[in-house]
Amino acid sequence: MAKQLRIAVAGANTTAGKEIISVLEERDFPAAAIVPLATQGSLGSTVQYRDEDIPVQTIQNTSFQGVDIAFFASTEKISREYARGAAKQGCTVIDTTPCFRMDEDIPLVVPEINAHRISGHKGIIASPSPAAVQAALVLAPIHRTAVVLRVVLSTYQAVSDMGDTALEELTEQIADLFNFRETRSAVFPHQMAFNVIPQTASFMDNAYTADEMRIADETRKVLEDGAIRISATTVLVPMYYCHSQSVNIETAKKLPPDTARSVLKRSPGIRVEDNPAEGVYPLPVYATGKDECFVGRIREDLSTENGIALWSVSDNIRKGTAINAVQIAEHLISMER
Repeated sequence: MAKQLRIAVAGANTTAGKEIISVLEERDFPAAAIVPLATQGSLGSTVQYRDEDIPVQTIQNTSFQGVDIAFFASTEKISREYARGAAKQGCTVIDTTPCFRMDEDIPLVVPEINAHRISGHKGIIASPSPAAVQAALVLAPIHRTAVVLRVVLSTYQAVSDMGDTALEELTEQIADLFNFRETRSAVFPHQMAFNVIPQTASFMDNAYTADEMRIADETRKVLEDGAIRISATTVLVPMYYCHSQSVNIETAKKLPPDTARSVLKRSPGIRVEDNPAEGVYPLPVYATGKDECFVGRIREDLSTENGIALWSVSDNIRKGTAINAVQIAEHLISMER
């Protein structure tokens, strides 16, 4: 692979796509050219990269000719339609949608945890959901130290996972309420402003949502341990960015909170903020725009013999999507030099 690369971003006009382009520039990624792609409705729009306004092109099968790496940050439908064709043209696809995450022959990667899986790719590498990236970053060092047996995870999810239309609808609802107008809900199943909604995605036959099952399945795949029992509850909260998670972890052997704190402090991608007596713990308003997953409130879980409870916060669009995807690309090119 050449030192200066031709990079495509499918979904360049999405919340995640725009952040990926921003992160590529910030991290001085060796891109000779950026090819922003979107559906036909985005014709006429541009994206900015290194002070240049680059026209967004309509995505089609020929869009990936001569492209080295393509980030897919659009919809699952777009990934299903174009990703395999792009890979057949010699382009390595890094897909941030749910499309390929649980395919057995496609690596699901959080580089701080399982970067070794990148070398086995066959043209497509999947990036987990932001909530699974966050959960895996926290669980991996604890699993290596004390063996995680069971996890109960409640994730309080920002609306940006649902894209720009969700961000706009939340803003409109807040404005409507302050102006004594009735709110309109087209994106959300109920009023989102000043509310919490215990549903992301559709419900399944087991009464969990598809997102809740994805978090469990993806986290197990990244940790490479299908035996870990995980129960997830996803809750939409009226935040623009940053997922927050309350996590209860049962381990095979006793893990004192001080040891857990020390293990997490040494872990890449993690920043520990844990001094509750002084009001120090992770908060979404401070984690927004940051590259790490923040962890605090680390304490013994009093409901089980070997248990740890903790709280984590991570920017779902930046860390959970863009940084993770670009880190995959960085590892990829370092392996192929």
